[in-house]
Amino acid sequence: MTMTENYTENCRNIFEKLLPAERIHFEGDVMVFFSRDETEDLCFRPWVVAEPESVEEVSSLLRAAFENDIPVTPGGARTGLSGGALAVHGGLVLSLRRMNRILDIDLKNNQVVVEPGVITEVLQNAVEEKGLFYAVDPASRGTCTIGGNLAENSGGPRAVKYGVTKDWVLNLQVVLSDGQVIETGANTLKNSTGYNLTALMVGSEGTLGVITRATLKLLPLPKFSALMFVPFKNVSDACRTISEIFLSGATPSALEFMERDAMVLAQEFTGNKELHLDPTDEAYLLIEVDGANEAEIMPQCESILSVLELQSAGDILFAQSSDEKEKLWYLRRRVGEAVKASSIYKEEDTVVPRARLPQLMDAVKRLGDEYGFRSICYGHAGDGNLHINILKDDLSEEMWSDVLPVAIRKLFTEVVALGGTLSGEHGIGLVQKEYMDIALSPPNLLIQRGIKDVFDPKGILNPGKIFPNESHERV
Repeated sequence: MTMTENYTENCRNIFEKLLPAERIHFEGDVMVFFSRDETEDLCFRPWVVAEPESVEEVSSLLRAAFENDIPVTPGGARTGLSGGALAVHGGLVLSLRRMNRILDIDLKNNQVVVEPGVITEVLQNAVEEKGLFYAVDPASRGTCTIGGNLAENSGGPRAVKYGVTKDWVLNLQVVLSDGQVIETGANTLKNSTGYNLTALMVGSEGTLGVITRATLKLLPLPKFSALMFVPFKNVSDACRTISEIFLSGATPSALEFMERDAMVLAQEFTGNKELHLDPTDEAYLLIEVDGANEAEIMPQCESILSVLELQSAGDILFAQSSDEKEKLWYLRRRVGEAVKASSIYKEEDTVVPRARLPQLMDAVKRLGDEYGFRSICYGHAGDGNLHINILKDDLSEEMWSDVLPVAIRKLFTEVVALGGTLSGEHGIGLVQKEYMDIALSPPNLLIQRGIKDVFDPKGILNPGKIFPNESHERV
């Protein structure tokens, strides 16, 4: 019997009595599915996958893992891009996809209570039917889950106006590493009672506890919007225009940047080539404004148009119907998948103050020339959040594995020098952890490791993530 087979057999003895047979897996397609996410071509097979349906079942599974020193990796929809949900030490993958109920839509307080397995778009649609709005809007909203959004502090296109996941969370139910269950806050808009454990949990990537319920804020639904697609002959002009739009006093609900190659790949991937792309364009902005009534829309558009006229923008396409708007957003949301379909790639989720995006783009292309890699950039430019996709193409394995990390370290060093940081919304996970020393000082990292030890004294929760050079002896 191999070591892995031995671990699996031990897990069978420990866990199979805790759930019905159809919700505890030791082999088959389920194991294959939970061995990967959307991070490069990485694959780590767990020893067991469990699919609880209640907080009580999550608690019993974690208690058993704690007593037997078994690593636990919370698992969502497998749409992550930093390897945060990969079971790098084997152990138990705790899939929360069956905990997918919207428990309560509170119309009097504009709140919703959900389980972590609820798909983000399903939640958006459910509250929209009630005239309410949940604005967190990842590109993968049709497949990603609220639990994953909470784990990574996800953002998306509309974060520029409405904020990221942390800005919408009031309270969480969390199961700790030993199976104890806590509430992190209260279902109130204000709370100064003790430390803010809710904020601590959001973005902690499953390393401090397992979220089993969330109370989220809602807003009245903005019923009107306008969307414009703006070409530029020069990438620098497009990047510079972004901060100028905000300086004009406009507040777009979304402001996206795409290099030409990103849009071309999206068109090829989706088969939707209705949108004409001039071969001399280098970049595009997708700009949306929204509001409660039509009277709010036109002044915002006029303000933005006045900026575009001064910034060498090309012919602007105004989406004239909801169908045209949806087609433009569909292309933008499929860019990530299109890039992945074209080549294995590393995605760096950098973020800088938005006025410094031109310098960031210059640094990316300069490093590409120096190290011989091709990059495709796009992202939530209104936030200064640029997704830098470095394609493997025909790079050698030595270049990809040994040399490219040197270039990425240089890139992150420049990002931090520009006032930015390593990740805007994808998390640190597995693939970025060795660069954490660039963004965080030794005292900062020491404090964060101490917080991890308080919540997870045995180090069983999502081990091997976030912290550089982490020792795994406790697992």
